[in-house]
Amino acid sequence: MLLAPRLELRQAQSLVMTPQLQQAIKLLQMSNLELAAFVDDELERNPLLERDEGGPTVGAEPDRAEPGADVEGPFGQEFDEYWHPEESTNGPADGGASEASVGTPAGDGVDGLRWNKVSGGSFEDSGGDPLDSLHRAETLRDHLLSQLMIEIAGPAERMIGLHIIDGIAPTGYLDVAPEAIGQLLGCPGEQVLDVLGRMQRFDPAGIFARSLSECLALQLEDRGRLTPAMRTLLDHLDLLARRDRTQLCRLCQVDADTLAEMMAEVRSLDPKPGLAFDFEPLQPVVPDILMRPQADGAWAIELNPDTLPQVLVNHRYFTEVSRGSRDKGDRGYLAERLQSANWLVRSMHQRATTILRVAAEIVRQQHGFFVHGVSHLRPLVLRDIAAAVSLHESTISRVTSNKYIATPRGIFELKYFFTASIQSVDGGAAHSAEAVRHRIRSLIEAEAADRVLSDDQIVSELQRDGVDIARRTVAKYREAMRIPSSVERRRAKWAPA
Repeated sequence: MLLAPRLELRQAQSLVMTPQLQQAIKLLQMSNLELAAFVDDELERNPLLERDEGGPTVGAEPDRAEPGADVEGPFGQEFDEYWHPEESTNGPADGGASEASVGTPAGDGVDGLRWNKVSGGSFEDSGGDPLDSLHRAETLRDHLLSQLMIEIAGPAERMIGLHIIDGIAPTGYLDVAPEAIGQLLGCPGEQVLDVLGRMQRFDPAGIFARSLSECLALQLEDRGRLTPAMRTLLDHLDLLARRDRTQLCRLCQVDADTLAEMMAEVRSLDPKPGLAFDFEPLQPVVPDILMRPQADGAWAIELNPDTLPQVLVNHRYFTEVSRGSRDKGDRGYLAERLQSANWLVRSMHQRATTILRVAAEIVRQQHGFFVHGVSHLRPLVLRDIAAAVSLHESTISRVTSNKYIATPRGIFELKYFFTASIQSVDGGAAHSAEAVRHRIRSLIEAEAADRVLSDDQIVSELQRDGVDIARRTVAKYREAMRIPSSVERRRAKWAPA
């Protein structure tokens, strides 16, 4: 067979990710600090950009748009096709100057989204994430947050844990009363104390104590040395400070040599365990979204104008310079700068409206939490929000990572409103994993000594309630709540008092 040259015409489609689109993707996930630094850099590099010293036009009559409307621009269909969550880096939040009205008292409606004019930065390669080269020692807060994500599984307990961590002092002591946290989150004080008790087993030993004696007791308990005599010694630290050995020996019912060993062990403890870390002064989180109740029971949602850099495109300067320029290279440079500046402004506006739409939908779907407290968290996944606002799940993932909302119950990261769901037996509405955990706890607390429920029996009880759950899931939830197995519970109930 002879080979001969020939010409062929083929048509094919390929995906091209432009530099502008790449920069738009980075812009969506930038923190407010990263965004401010990026805009400052663009102001230096682009002569057609200038800072808007007048600030956001908060008093202007806002435009209106339906919550499900498609968004045109860098975060529309083209953005969704190219965005992949595994390629992202996260950072704290930033915001804009937009506003929305969300909900009814029943949480079933969205009155609309309203936003004001938003401005924003340009899209040349910035040389990567400005925080990539920043190295610092792990702080106490970082150390505790990492343990919280591992040890505490329930979303409600994690929210309580976040407030407990926010209330810690540099020394490691808890400065906020558990009752105040329970009142803020609308949950029982016993639930806060339960989470606090679990977090007091975190590293370093003695963390989250509310007094010196409790701090020392936690460290001794971690060593397995918290004997009744040692408890008595910690209850009388005033006598220990006065070195009243005679009185201490009598109270602890030990001899002088044993007391000397106990005192030496107490001196080996760390009265301020938090200082072992490089503690950064707690910087208040600047929320990206502000939320406030309205008189009619709805929620007003607006982007925080303090986190939004304001920039404008100076078209007058572009016109003046263009008229005086005769060199082709100069005119090309000006045209490229104008295109870059316009792209930045449009993308900043699109970024702000995207964050607002997602936050408004989350507030609508988690209305019960804001009204009744942490026990009313609904099962929610990224797909639910993506379908409601007509965006891709990966876009929702980027918007909710390290974006914060200030609510009447405190400041929360948007991603904490996403909770796992458990399917119903009859195919009806799904059950919140948190509600299922509460049901398991209630069943175990109500069991009699002669009828201790096994995990299989708990599964049967839940299935009668319409919850489709596996035995291994029940075991996982039970262990996460620190509840012993049925064998251990039966042995404890029948043990002599």
